[in-house]
Amino acid sequence: MRGTIVSNPMNWLAVTLVACVPVFWGCAHVSADDLDLELARVREELRQEFRGADRQVAEDLGTRMSRLESRLESVANDLERLRGDFAVTVERLEAAVRFHVPVYFAFDDATIREDDRPVLDRFAAVVGEHYSDLTITAEGFADPAGTAEYNLDLGNRRAAAVVGYLASRPGVDPSRLRAVSYGEDPTRLLDPTAWGPGERALMNRRVVLVIEGASERATVAENGPDAP
Repeated sequence: MRGTIVSNPMNWLAVTLVACVPVFWGCAHVSADDLDLELARVREELRQEFRGADRQVAEDLGTRMSRLESRLESVANDLERLRGDFAVTVERLEAAVRFHVPVYFAFDDATIREDDRPVLDRFAAVVGEHYSDLTITAEGFADPAGTAEYNLDLGNRRAAAVVGYLASRPGVDPSRLRAVSYGEDPTRLLDPTAWGPGERALMNRRVVLVIEGASERATVAENGPDAP
């Protein structure tokens, strides 16, 4: 079978067993019972090899997931230190950290306010210095005034503004930034009754930053049990 690659373990098992058949049938003193025993032995040896490979994959998966959890825990702890200087909250997710920053926008506007730049600068400094390979998603939101379609676009423009600002900060890799919009999604509004101009609806006109170890997750997925 030189030069032949068998990618599927069960195919490999079948090829191995079939390859054994001519050898044993070519021997005059080998009975059918002996052949069955030999094939059973080969089959069991191959099964043991496959079990060992599966265990190794599971161990590698566990190690990578632990590494990812540890890194996200570290970034959460570092961002928590900003609580004293800025009104921020950090929420730990299954494979990410959601950073609720006080970055708000004027009514029907996507311009980053001067007062909100310092917290973005500190955020960029933390991520850029220690976690430059993590993926950052800016989630944009709008209050319920206007149409849902318009607010979806407005939320996207707000998220894009934050992404553009972070991309200009030292140490932040622009390729690790992305913008998404939830518009006026009622499940994500802080106050569904607050809308329109004024300070009352300001909390709904915001951007939230989500940090995840995308590179680690991709590696885990490639090496997981369901990988091709």
